[in-house]
Amino acid sequence: MSNKTRNILKITAIILVVITLLMQFHLIVIPAIVGYKYWIAVVAFGLLLIASK
Repeated sequence: MSNKTRNILKITAIILVVITLLMQFHLIVIPAIVGYKYWIAVVAFGLLLIASK
């Protein structure tokens, strides 16, 4: 896996975690995914595991 791909996966994971945190603190509300906050964080953690060496 190239470094560019790893960086893209890490940035995607960070964006997912930030969205989850903002939804947790009720700063943004996305009704379609509000029930999946936990799973979004799990997917972000998985992306970080995949991106690590």
